[in-house]
Amino acid sequence: MKRNTLLRSAAATLLAACVLPVAAQPAPNAAAGFPARPIRIVVGYAPGGANDILARLLAQKMQEGLGREVVVENKPSTAAIVGSVAVATAAPDGYTLLMGASGPIVFNPALYERLPYSPTRDLVPVSLVGTFPLVLSVAANAPYKSVAELAAYTKANPEKSNYGSSAASFRLATELLKNRTGIRADHIPYKGSMESINGVASGQLTLTLVDSGPAMGPIKGGLLKGLAVTSPQRIAALPDVPTMAEQGIDLTIQFWSGLLAPAGTPRAIVDKLAAEVQRIVRLPDVRERMAALAIDPAGSTPEEFARVIASEIPLWAGVAKANNIRAD
Repeated sequence: MKRNTLLRSAAATLLAACVLPVAAQPAPNAAAGFPARPIRIVVGYAPGGANDILARLLAQKMQEGLGREVVVENKPSTAAIVGSVAVATAAPDGYTLLMGASGPIVFNPALYERLPYSPTRDLVPVSLVGTFPLVLSVAANAPYKSVAELAAYTKANPEKSNYGSSAASFRLATELLKNRTGIRADHIPYKGSMESINGVASGQLTLTLVDSGPAMGPIKGGLLKGLAVTSPQRIAALPDVPTMAEQGIDLTIQFWSGLLAPAGTPRAIVDKLAAEVQRIVRLPDVRERMAALAIDPAGSTPEEFARVIASEIPLWAGVAKANNIRAD
């Protein structure tokens, strides 16, 4: 009887081992010879934007650190979908990577009923590269000096109050701001952050919630007034602009850029790439360049990056549903 029990136990153990998914099998030498050829970083936006600049900065330093050519390939399209698909369907070998922004990873699932890729099934997080807050901006000569005063004005003058956003992600962020503050303002779409900034400066718009990089110059130049930043702490680039929390508002929004790889990429290669990103964002010249863009260096583990994605997808899906905002 004991012999039969032992045989059944051994057979069950063998069967369990046979049905384990391939990804679960250890591959300790997967990164030993990596990289053996050039690496490609795909950017889903046109050249010149913050995501593209970060990708090129990362590529230069990765090339120096890994000893292989690292090239940046731009695949601009609506909502960065084309570039995301290109990486999601690439061979999972670490040679094709995505410089992903918040938009295609956590906002697109909230905005599109059907996507040709899944950010959580088809891509694996490698490391966050940088984060940046948004700045609630109004005209320099606007009478309100705080978020509460702005909210009071829009409640008293709803027919005169509006906001501009350059993408669905900024619209969702502004709708969340409205939900948390009581601001009343109609949405007007714009093609870019600088256009919405100009709309506020010229008096066509009441407010805009924009990324910190484009907002810096106009605020420092006296065209705009920053009422609040959405980061947990004040940012060095705009030290006089208070946080939402300082004004009693429970609202933290951090947009980000991060490196992702096709799902199925060996963990040893993912870890090697993550370590390289962590090394790069600690370099003084990299930190200086990122500070000029009002981007905070990150450098995370794959698990930390995955937690950010997992927490933000349902957040923005809820905002989109509550405000009936779709991109389809």
